Amino acid sequence: METLNKILDFELLQISQYTIKVHNIVVVFLIIVCTKIILLLIKKALFQKSKIGRLDSGTTYAIFQIVRYIIWVLAIGFLLDTLGVKITLLLAGSAALLVGVGLGLQQTFNDIISGIILLSERSIKIDDVLEIDGDVVKIQSIGLRTSKALNRDDISIIIPNSLITTSKVINWSHQSKKTRFRIDVGVAYGSDVDQVIRVLEESALEHPEMSNRELVEGRLVNFGNSSLDFQLLFFSENIFRIGKMKSDLRRIINRKFKENNVTIPFPQMDLHVIPRPADEKKEE
Repeated sequence: METLNKILDFELLQISQYTIKVHNIVVVFLIIVCTKIILLLIKKALFQKSKIGRLDSGTTYAIFQIVRYIIWVLAIGFLLDTLGVKITLLLAGSAALLVGVGLGLQQTFNDIISGIILLSERSIKIDDVLEIDGDVVKIQSIGLRTSKALNRDDISIIIPNSLITTSKVINWSHQSKKTRFRIDVGVAYGSDVDQVIRVLEESALEHPEMSNRELVEGRLVNFGNSSLDFQLLFFSENIFRIGKMKSDLRRIINRKFKENNVTIPFPQMDLHVIPRPADEKKEE
């Protein structure tokens, strides 16, 4: 026992009045291990509730992130206290330095505050499909300073949290799991309007991923310069990969137009030639 006490009281480092002994390192190690174990237990408990349906995955992730940051802040405070560092004295002694650092890292602090808002407000959650600056992305993780997202080309994008909180963001997943989309198509003048609408709606119903089939609707929306302009309106839960679904629908529409002799016209322009008077020709 005396040998163990001697080992624990052995001085590893001494700086002025601060002394780091072996038992300080042991306590630091125990604090880190206990912190990780506590976080692991909290994570298991939260995600267990998510599996049984009490919490959705986005809310579970947000709660765990907030709890994780709080616990680590407390753990770091205990670590500093164990090493003999007084936090109040440290903050007071470095007040001027902190002001300078704060001015230099103003945008970083802005991102961090935005991250806290996103995690606590939960307006943006994991797997939400967002449209930010014209780019459609799926949120993979929300951090304290940045969020990680995946765009439709499967490219990972790191987004500063302040961009999400201060910009106009469209959340395609916020209200419902399905969203209404549209496909524009023009047909030649003289085509049977009722037949075109019927073909468009039948084309939509052929696609296996179509949601709310009773809400599929074809519309005549405009008399264009070269065509009668139609829209096909439909609902789909495949929000993030909607580009492929639209491509499939256009292929079906093109095939059924050929089967029903419906023509998609080329742009047309009428050219009027005005003949010159005979007296002008004589003068030349």
